[in-house]
Amino acid sequence: MKRALRRPGWSMILLFATYAVIRGAVELATVHWGDPASYRDDWGGPSLLGVLVVHTGPGVAGVVLLIFAWRRHGGHDRRFGR
Repeated sequence: MKRALRRPGWSMILLFATYAVIRGAVELATVHWGDPASYRDDWGGPSLLGVLVVHTGPGVAGVVLLIFAWRRHGGHDRRFGR
């Protein structure tokens, strides 16, 4: 039973991490760096740093956690020659 729940769980985590990365990339591409009025009403505003942390932070955290998880599980296979 526990093994059967791993794949849907990882799928949900991967889906959320993908969404967070795309959301962060779109925010970086669409924010007008020199115009504070463009991001003042966004979540994390009125500062640019707050907006970037709120919109790109989850994507960065998701990528870091997925890399750690991949290395942890992938490392076991390499250690035993699989």
